[in-house]
Amino acid sequence: MATLAYLGLAILGWGGFAAFFSHPALIALAIMLFALSGVALFSGGNLSPGVREDRANRWVIVAFGLIGLLAAYLPAYTDQKGSWTLDGDAIRWLGVILFVAGGALRIWPVFVLGHRYSGLVAIQPGHKLVTSGVYRVIRHPSSAASTMPTAVARRA
Repeated sequence: MATLAYLGLAILGWGGFAAFFSHPALIALAIMLFALSGVALFSGGNLSPGVREDRANRWVIVAFGLIGLLAAYLPAYTDQKGSWTLDGDAIRWLGVILFVAGGALRIWPVFVLGHRYSGLVAIQPGHKLVTSGVYRVIRHPSSAASTMPTAVARRA
């Protein structure tokens, strides 16, 4: 449902279904959004409070929800209006590439941790420090995936 809402807000920001899907990069982005969402269904992650949860961080769920709503609508709206944009199609395709790479890097650790992964900051039953796979190279891959587009934009 969240995937449909996110895409719906982007379509609304672009001025409708026909306007959004008239750009090949945006069609690719929609396809990859559904592909990554489908893969995430089989990841084994959860929202369990586990054995011990840091409830002081729950406010971020609401904050990230609001930021997500803005991130779904505002870029599409400004791109459609031609404000706050760079170069058009080349940047759209770069965005698709960054979205797919960031999404894959975000989902990968959930597959590695399986049922021990929680979207909440919590100690899960059977928790242990993982130092293999993606965690051998990146200590916090989900966080790295979230900041990847920002890091690239700062270098540009």
